[in-house]
Amino acid sequence: MTLSEIINVITEFARDHQILAIFIVFILAFGESLAFISLLLPATVLLLGLGALIGDNGLTFLPIWLAVACGAFLGDWLSYWFGFHYKNSVRHMWPISRRPEMLDRGHLFLERWGVWSVFIGRFFGPLRAVIPLVAGICAMPKHYFQLANLLSAMVWAFAILAPGVFGLSWLAQWMG
Repeated sequence: MTLSEIINVITEFARDHQILAIFIVFILAFGESLAFISLLLPATVLLLGLGALIGDNGLTFLPIWLAVACGAFLGDWLSYWFGFHYKNSVRHMWPISRRPEMLDRGHLFLERWGVWSVFIGRFFGPLRAVIPLVAGICAMPKHYFQLANLLSAMVWAFAILAPGVFGLSWLAQWMG
């Protein structure tokens, strides 16, 4: 099954089973923010597509946005905990073991930007996968991490859904 087919299947399922849309977007955002899963899951594209369903099918923005933000927050929180608990041994775990240089890049980014790296990193694919893990490995103070995690999750959730929600309605109005 190609990526395009996967996107179509999930989008159609969410369209047909709108009551499950909140759960679906939560799982996708959680997976996208979880250190090991995000390297394998094309959730960003799926979430962008599901954002379009909000405008097209009458789904309410607020619960979907909250579900995406909560999923992203919890995924990063678990990644932080995993790094805090397992430290540098994560370097030898799959799929990180296939690209350990990602941890090195994440560490350099964290050294340069500190707590801001948690916020900024959420918006860049490869960094999103490793910054919380590296923050845990480096024992970033939990309250700093969680504050940046919460704020970035809320902004990211809005940013990932907004193109579909606002872009399509604007385009439909423009086209008459």
